[in-house]
Parts: sequence; structure tokens; C-alpha cells
Amino acid sequence: MRRGSGLMRKKELKIVVTFHTTADAMAMERICKEKGISGRLIPVPRILSAGCGLAWAAPPEDKELIEKILAEREINRAGVNECMV
Repeated sequence: MRRGSGLMRKKELKIVVTFHTTADAMAMERICKEKGISGRLIPVPRILSAGCGLAWAAPPEDKELIEKILAEREINRAGVNECMV
């Protein structure tokens, strides 16, 4: 059995958007990719809770843009938080 390199990703401050449904999480990912907005789907960090278990993590400087997309596209979210991930 082969083991990984043992390197862990360095935690950074991110905007973490949590969702009630997987459909909303996937919609967020699709829209952000279409618009070229950096970020990625991640498992919800332990310090947060959300219904579907997926969250969108993006750089903190994109918070206003992320909130604008959520409002314009009427994506239902559980919360928008800043945390180390």
C-alpha cells in the first residue's frame, strides 16, 4: 500500500459558503466556474454545520462578489462565514 507524501495543505483564511442542499452547492460551483471566480467545493469544516455537507471556499477578497452572485442567482445558502480551511 502506498502512502501519501504526508504534506498537508496550509490552512488559509477563506470565505466559506454553506448550503442546505447539494443542488445549491453545485449551482454555486457551476456559476463561479462560468464567471472565472476562484474557489472550490469542500466538505463543510467541523466548526460549521450545514445540511448537505458541502461548502464553497473562496478567497476573502471575493466576499462581496460571492454575496452578489448568491443574491442575483437566488442560491439558498445556510451561511457565509470566514474561517481557516
